[in-house]
Amino acid sequence: MNVATPTELRIEGITKSYGSLLALDDVSLTIRKGEIYAVLGENGAGKSTLMSVLAGFIRPDSGSVKVAGKQLHLGQPMEAKRAGIEMVHQHFTLVPAFSVAENLALFAIGPLYRPLDSRAQAAPAVEMAAKLGWSVDPSAKAGQLPVGAQQKVEILKALSADAQILVLDEPTAVLSPAEVDDLFVVLRRLKDSGKTVILIAHKLSEVMRIADRVAVLRKGRLVAEAEIADVNEQQLADWMVGGVPSGLKKQPSLGSSGSLEVKSLEVKGERGEQAVRGVSFKVSTGEILGIGGVDGNGQVELAQALARVRPAEGSITWNGQELDGSVKLAYIPQDRQADGLALNMPVSDNLLIGGYKKKALRFGFLFKPKAIAHWAKELVARFSVATGSIQDPVGSLSGGNQQKIVVARNLDSTPELLVAFNPTRGLDIQAANYVHEQILKVCHEGAAVVLFSTDLDELAAIADRSLFMTRGKLVDRMEDALGSTV
Repeated sequence: MNVATPTELRIEGITKSYGSLLALDDVSLTIRKGEIYAVLGENGAGKSTLMSVLAGFIRPDSGSVKVAGKQLHLGQPMEAKRAGIEMVHQHFTLVPAFSVAENLALFAIGPLYRPLDSRAQAAPAVEMAAKLGWSVDPSAKAGQLPVGAQQKVEILKALSADAQILVLDEPTAVLSPAEVDDLFVVLRRLKDSGKTVILIAHKLSEVMRIADRVAVLRKGRLVAEAEIADVNEQQLADWMVGGVPSGLKKQPSLGSSGSLEVKSLEVKGERGEQAVRGVSFKVSTGEILGIGGVDGNGQVELAQALARVRPAEGSITWNGQELDGSVKLAYIPQDRQADGLALNMPVSDNLLIGGYKKKALRFGFLFKPKAIAHWAKELVARFSVATGSIQDPVGSLSGGNQQKIVVARNLDSTPELLVAFNPTRGLDIQAANYVHEQILKVCHEGAAVVLFSTDLDELAAIADRSLFMTRGKLVDRMEDALGSTV
């Protein structure tokens, strides 16, 4: 430990409750200037809550935060900004109808009496993108960008500011391996320039690569803090969840023989561009086909076409017949907040979006409230969703727990066809392992699965075979898809 390094940030005794749920319990951390500090923990462990306290978005029940010896008034985002703290959120803060330049300018806006020039005000962020090797179209609408590109814009917003403490909440969740490497190069440069980087993460291999020190939270409490040189992945996993889950095993399918077949599929994107170009493939029941590649090469449009939520030209058939509403289809979308959840509605109602046809929950056209409550509580328990009540708004849950709701709703009963897009995004080790087990289970019970994932480890873990998208087409090797963008 380098005791000569000055303290940049001191978090002391932070406690925060939401009703009966204790999100943070007397957490204290000391973070040094010019280091990369990782914060690990399961979904609902309190990581994002703690960082939101630091950034001024949440006022804790008790505790204090000091930056360079100066105590902050908590719950005031502008004071945190003036203290040099910037946070890249797990859920995007972009204005979908604005262009990239307008979003960047909105973040960098100065006194209101000055003329607004979005291109000029966005220029520092665009210059930063060029240094990273990221291609940024300032005129593109933010809401029409793929998730990975939106994440880059969020990161650029923070990097273009004069932040001394940069908080990144799961920044690599939707990035390809090459993009992660690029990001880590930038983080090391920031560290070398004397800036402090706090990284909320789930992937232990990434933490071991980039962090100087690490803290582990469990159920709102700090359970460990260590120099990264003094620990390994096994130790971190033990602190987080009690060990790394055992390897997954795929069982032979119990279902009848059948298949999904796609021929010469053409799909247009939001701006009318040709996003999918002549794609053909076949997936049998009891098989998991993985589709990877650099984000933004047509994966989203292909997934939406398979899920029958985006029009397409060409042929999509199930057992030789056109894929239609008679096929029991489950779809886990890429953007859980925009496409998968009604954030202001309760947890139980969000689950019911997938379960409303269950006969046990209905009496004719009427729902059975007690039966729904019992079913929802069982589903929440089975997928380990951290929530105080099934009546809590789903938007109040952490990102990982929101993802669990989407996954639970789709995997509660066995589909014939499952289209899953980054299903374990934002999930901790145990939760991701459980989701993989459930995907393998529905596959074993006879479903055909198309798994879209930016995580090569995930594809290697559960897919029977994988294809990769580049410029709207499918190729056999990831090497042929790297570095490509639409």
